[in-house]
Amino acid sequence: MHRPGVVAALAATLALAPPVHGMYSKSSPVLQLNAKTYHSLIAQSNYTSIVEFYAPWCGHCKNLKPAYEKAAKQLSGLAKVAAVDCDEETNKQFCGAMGVQGFPTLKIVRPGKSAPGRPVVEDYQGARTASAIMEAVASKINNHVSRVTDKDLDTFLSGDKPKAILFTEKGTTSALLRSLAIDFLGVISVGQIRDKEKTAAKKFGIEKFPSFVLIPGEGQEPIVYDGELQKTPMVEFLKKVGEPNPDPAPAKAKAASDKQKSKKTKGDAKTSSKAESEASGSSASSPEAATPTPEVIAISVATTKQDLTEKCLQPKASTCILAFVPSASSKKGDPVRSSLSQLNTKYVHGNRQLFPFLAVASDVDELASIKQSLGLTADVELVAINARREWLRHYEGDFGVESVEAWIDAIRMGEGTKKKLPTGVIVQSAAQDDPTSSKSEEATEKETVTEEVKHEEL
Repeated sequence: MHRPGVVAALAATLALAPPVHGMYSKSSPVLQLNAKTYHSLIAQSNYTSIVEFYAPWCGHCKNLKPAYEKAAKQLSGLAKVAAVDCDEETNKQFCGAMGVQGFPTLKIVRPGKSAPGRPVVEDYQGARTASAIMEAVASKINNHVSRVTDKDLDTFLSGDKPKAILFTEKGTTSALLRSLAIDFLGVISVGQIRDKEKTAAKKFGIEKFPSFVLIPGEGQEPIVYDGELQKTPMVEFLKKVGEPNPDPAPAKAKAASDKQKSKKTKGDAKTSSKAESEASGSSASSPEAATPTPEVIAISVATTKQDLTEKCLQPKASTCILAFVPSASSKKGDPVRSSLSQLNTKYVHGNRQLFPFLAVASDVDELASIKQSLGLTADVELVAINARREWLRHYEGDFGVESVEAWIDAIRMGEGTKKKLPTGVIVQSAAQDDPTSSKSEEATEKETVTEEVKHEEL
């Protein structure tokens, strides 16, 4: 069992390991990612994915490769199977931000229901076989298929949007049908009707199961599919009435006219080709730093303990991102301040509510003591703290925009290792000593934080 422990030890091991090329070739069914393409091809996708974080020199990773590639072939068209080479220098910070502490680590990523770009990420803890991986991923494919009965058939069929219905003897919804519903989300309403719904079957003249029927629009003649129940031909069949969504899919897709469809298809193909090419060549390319906007909104600088306490260290304070710099004017702190200011500008202009970003001048004695209490020793340090939940997360890596943003995104999604905030950092006040208030907050905000989250590789 390969168990490096914590990210710092893992990084040291990576540095000592001999250089080895990534395990998966360009012809592999496994999609190769880096930090940049993970967000565009996985986090922003409407499809469920499984991502392997590996190192080419890792024996367990090599043993997993045949089963993982087999699972990728079996899931083709249904879900994404991808991998990130954590031995690549440009990927190390991203792997750390994703909470990778052992190889191989596999995570299932599925689209969140609340907002695009905010997926649900969970560790895969199943067997290392192709069938187990395939079943686990298939079970996580989001279901946009409507269960239709005789009673609500007319309601389902109402409206001009095209409909597709699978008549089946099965009560469960297959991964194939769920993937088709994702392909045409917002374009075609997909439903499933059991064989026991006699009125519906009679209405469409269904005598054998399974049968797949396309209704181009309200009042139009249904078209019965006569091909094999496989992804590619079924997609071609549904394209009679609308184009499938590009990936990542837009928030709302609409059926287009033939002329619009032609333009859209060309544009989507160009975009998809660019993203796929970028993913397959991820090992050779490094993320580019974001270009500063002309009107950068600089982050605030805390020069007194009161400034810092009001925003981040009082007992009810939520998450804060703190950049400890030698002084308010120190050039050593410019890279981290620049990256945080660019991200701050991006979030403000995008009307996104995020954590407060604050630079902390360490040349002030009372602030230097806080830095010391947090166990920070370098001239420039970046941490996330949450006084209300009493946790600390330390950033390790370069201060480039993309690396810092990946770390912040991981915090936003609740990923990665958190440590207990040292005693004495949170500043208590007389007004906050009400025991009733304290108990109430503890009941609603309680969260277990361990000194280290141990990870056992798969």
